[in-house]
Amino acid sequence: MDESGSLIVSIPSSCTAQIMEEYKSLKIIQKSPNSLVYYLYLNRPRHLNALSRGFFTEFPKAISLLDQNPDVAVIVLTGSGQHFCSGIDLQTLGDVFKETDGADCGRKVERLRRHIKFLQEAITALECCRKPVIAAVHGACIGGAIDIITACDVRYCCSDAFFSVKEVDLAITADLGTLQRLPSIVGFGNAMELALTGRRFTGSEAKDLGLVSKLFTSKEALEEGVKVVAEEIAKKSPLAVVGTKAVLLKSRDLTVEQGLDYVATWNSGALLSDDLKEAISARSQKRKPRFAKL
Repeated sequence: MDESGSLIVSIPSSCTAQIMEEYKSLKIIQKSPNSLVYYLYLNRPRHLNALSRGFFTEFPKAISLLDQNPDVAVIVLTGSGQHFCSGIDLQTLGDVFKETDGADCGRKVERLRRHIKFLQEAITALECCRKPVIAAVHGACIGGAIDIITACDVRYCCSDAFFSVKEVDLAITADLGTLQRLPSIVGFGNAMELALTGRRFTGSEAKDLGLVSKLFTSKEALEEGVKVVAEEIAKKSPLAVVGTKAVLLKSRDLTVEQGLDYVATWNSGALLSDDLKEAISARSQKRKPRFAKL
């Protein structure tokens, strides 16, 4: 138990030590003993949850661990302390250039490109995760934090949240996913304006733009609202949930015809599971369905 009485992960013993001891920038919590919803916290509150070099190693490992755990159906991603995330730690940026010292121009370029790809893969882990990931944003959500939430499946925030695609103010072209994912979420013109100006915008505007699906009045209301949504998703057929995420992500980059062909192939296998039979049986018997874990 932590100080609030929440249970810190009930994963097999071989994994528990890894979660409890290895992660320096993250924290995983299972708030209810029988819940299939797990909470992944960005956990550097003294640094406003800025993304350290270690984060980019730890984050994909944590996501993979949760993805492979059959007791996890939904992941809620949020931040410890007063803010969700203030973006990439400037020390992390400085380390990039130190690593290229002494190399010739061609090797500097190759090393830098490889490092950027390493950082990108850590964020893309959110899309590679089979389980749905819900971002719950409070306080600052700046720079690299936008990269993170745009790779999540659902986004909510509270009224104190504020956002900024900040990279242009640091003389950087955002390169971890914002420029690729944001346009399909808020529209090309809106994404262009936000990325070029780097301006700060509110949770209310984020809701109007479609960046978040719902705006809550307080952090407490956000936590409760996200819990309700996550628990509801966790009750559904895990095969249907995983399939819905996979098909939506794949169809984003396909024509309608190609997307229909993809989902036909997907369902030709998934519909043979017991989940469909259980859903129909539960409805006819007016009871809640009971699905096997994934």
